Amino acid sequence: LKINAGEDDTSREMIALVDELAEMSSHITVEKAQLERTPSFSVNRVDEDTGVVFAGIPLGHEFTSLVLALLQVSGRAPKVDEEVIEQIKNLEGKHEFVSYISLSCQNCPEVVQSLNLMSVINPNVTHTMVDGAAFKEEVESKNIMAVPTAYLNGEEFGNGRMTVQDILTELGSKVDPSE
Repeated sequence: LKINAGEDDTSREMIALVDELAEMSSHITVEKAQLERTPSFSVNRVDEDTGVVFAGIPLGHEFTSLVLALLQVSGRAPKVDEEVIEQIKNLEGKHEFVSYISLSCQNCPEVVQSLNLMSVINPNVTHTMVDGAAFKEEVESKNIMAVPTAYLNGEEFGNGRMTVQDILTELGSKVDPSE
């Protein structure tokens, strides 16, 4: 886990969470890094950035997103069809996703987990989950009125509940008709 923290309360809470995770397994190490947002942390493999970043503290409904990210980055196979995995692997070009969420949002985890999964599978996809409560100024500057709201390469991509298949379809990825 690479962390970027400041001196604020949210940073201290994030550090406490990350440290607690690291205490649970010798396979989890923590190092300081320079990430785009403060506070934030990324979930990576040894010597490989996966593109999965949590800006804020993924608790509430997003705690499951964190646990799944840890499992999938460590090599646990995702519970999605092989054809979906192939669609993700075959995405071309750079896809930098940012999702704005609320920790109390019940629709947000599916979007976060879908985008994290895509980041773990395809090195050309990155995803940063941004807790709107921790980054109020950023949310206000983008005039985000509902969550989840996803951005792709700096442009609004979609909002509301989206499955991984919805995201792939929006990106123009289609299932092979022979399948």
